[in-house]
Amino acid sequence: MKKLFFVAAAFVAGFAASAQQKVDDVIKINIEKYDFGKIKQNNPVTTYFTIKNISDKPISIENAMAGCGCTTPEVSKAPIAPGATTQLKVGYNAANPAPFTKDVSIKVAGIQDMKVVKITGEVLDATAYDAYVKSDEYKKAEQAKAAADKTQATDAKKNKKVKATK
Repeated sequence: MKKLFFVAAAFVAGFAASAQQKVDDVIKINIEKYDFGKIKQNNPVTTYFTIKNISDKPISIENAMAGCGCTTPEVSKAPIAPGATTQLKVGYNAANPAPFTKDVSIKVAGIQDMKVVKITGEVLDATAYDAYVKSDEYKKAEQAKAAADKTQATDAKKNKKVKATK
């Protein structure tokens, strides 16, 4: 009888775990990783991730967390309607000259797992950054960044048009 009870309890627990909603079924992020490239030491940088509610119910972002104080995520806790978006602002203080990869975890209310986005880049001291700015590598990086920003702006306009037609 005890064995039957434990088998039934394990079955129910397994079923409940499989029925748990996954974060990827509820939100979609425009990009999973943002690369700042090379940045000058002590010049903080910021980027934005667009979070879209792809579910059929309103959701709320409970929290956005970073692993250290050098990375500061900010997100609205206001409900996000189905099909609507909100912005996750992520700042990096650029205090230490070195390459970096930082995770930001996004917690959606009512869902156990978290969505993780990343920021990367390399902080250069003033001398190294000044030399970098004068290089061909810098010119190529700036052209690539401008093209990526243009694509992101075009995507944002498309999202606004979709919202307006709903």
